[in-house]
Amino acid sequence: MTETAPARLVLGAMMLGTAVDEGTSFALLDRFVERGGVWIDTANVYAFWATDSGLGGDSERLLGRWLAARPGVRDRVRIATKLGADRLEPGAGPERREGLSPAAVRAAFAGSLDRLGIDRVDLLWLHQEDRSVPIEETVEALAGLAADRFGFSNHPAWRVERARAHAVAIGARPFDAMQLNATYLRPRPGTLPPGVVHRFGVLSDEQADYATEHGMDLWAYTPLLSGAYDNPAKTIPRVYDHPGTTARLAALDEVAAESGAARGQVVLAWLLSRGIRPMLGASKPGQLDSALDGVGLELTEDQLEHLNAVDRFPWANPYT
Repeated sequence: MTETAPARLVLGAMMLGTAVDEGTSFALLDRFVERGGVWIDTANVYAFWATDSGLGGDSERLLGRWLAARPGVRDRVRIATKLGADRLEPGAGPERREGLSPAAVRAAFAGSLDRLGIDRVDLLWLHQEDRSVPIEETVEALAGLAADRFGFSNHPAWRVERARAHAVAIGARPFDAMQLNATYLRPRPGTLPPGVVHRFGVLSDEQADYATEHGMDLWAYTPLLSGAYDNPAKTIPRVYDHPGTTARLAALDEVAAESGAARGQVVLAWLLSRGIRPMLGASKPGQLDSALDGVGLELTEDQLEHLNAVDRFPWANPYT
């Protein structure tokens, strides 16, 4: 069945329940469903940096309260959550995170289900790679969990391949999704955009090619640069400060003017044209409505070619 345009957008719930208060969070979730949105993405680590406890879980708890307060809505939405990155104690650095050992995976998942108030999730992500644990052990631990699908966030392609091969070997469901940072602009080589703390967190040509060849879903976080495409009060991060960005922004402005859309809306439509599902972390209803309008934008073949042909070299487009 072909997805409707709103169903192609993911609502990121990272700051719901912390920076975004409960009333606003419920209004955003209600509006998302009202307009045909389906996928809601969270993680057990969200948002430890914004909580009094210094630990994650508030986003999942908020979603759990919303689901409980909206009888029947669970049948209309799909819930994705991530594990492996929550801190072991308040104030701990990234080296003190739960990781992906079988025991950690089982404990983290049980905690997520409890906070969400549901008996299974539609998609479970491994949030960050953990090289202290053989990926085969993690795969075997996942095989018995109540999740309909499994995916990788912030993992190199070779570990994805190893995990998928082992899942097939033991008769488990193979991973079928990857979540990484992606947008229309490209960062300078050797740099990471703000909010990307994983060296394999930005979608690369190899990761995109692997996903395409194996029919895996690609999800893109921070596709709108936290509003910098359209909000004059925000600047485009310095990692994008290079000549290629100048050319790409010019093309983006031309297509936006032709289509009567905002820059960010064109970016969302462009990502979807590449088979990439964008994720939006809205904090205001207007932001959500704009994004939902953007995923419904139909770019012409000429407009897509114009966006794709900028600074083109054989190796230059990582989203082919």
